[in-house]
Amino acid sequence: MMTRDQEFTRLIRGNKRIIYKICNSYCSDKDDKDDLAQEIIYNLWKSFSSFKPEFKFSTWMYRIALNVAISFYRQEKKFKNHDPISEGLIVFEETSTDKTEVEKNLHLLQDFINELKEIDKAIILLYLDNKSHREISEITGFTETNVATKINRIKDKLRTNFSNK
Repeated sequence: MMTRDQEFTRLIRGNKRIIYKICNSYCSDKDDKDDLAQEIIYNLWKSFSSFKPEFKFSTWMYRIALNVAISFYRQEKKFKNHDPISEGLIVFEETSTDKTEVEKNLHLLQDFINELKEIDKAIILLYLDNKSHREISEITGFTETNVATKINRIKDKLRTNFSNK
């Protein structure tokens, strides 16, 4: 039988890419990413007793992590300007300057995503993580229909940005 600490650590390690993705999308420099990751993990730990094992851990984790990231982003935005996000328990890697066309397009996509409103950014991150409309709805609190509409509008906006590049 695992202790609460061991179970929490196992679940965080198994889902750490969620934290990577959110930190890379809401923070521009390594120190901010590290701070946000720490804040997310702290809030997950604080709320861990409310997690119900009959539900999917990643859905619960996304909900908490995105709420923390949005609050963190809004708080940081008040104190300083953010540069576009560079590529990137959490260690972030530095980007290489030698980029293929695909890497350049991925970086450009990340830049366009960074320009979105906080909630649109959260929705598209979940969508890009292959979450169903139902899961995105559970995480964000929007109806499935509203999620589908928002995703279509975000995709249209991203397509427009790419065609204007």
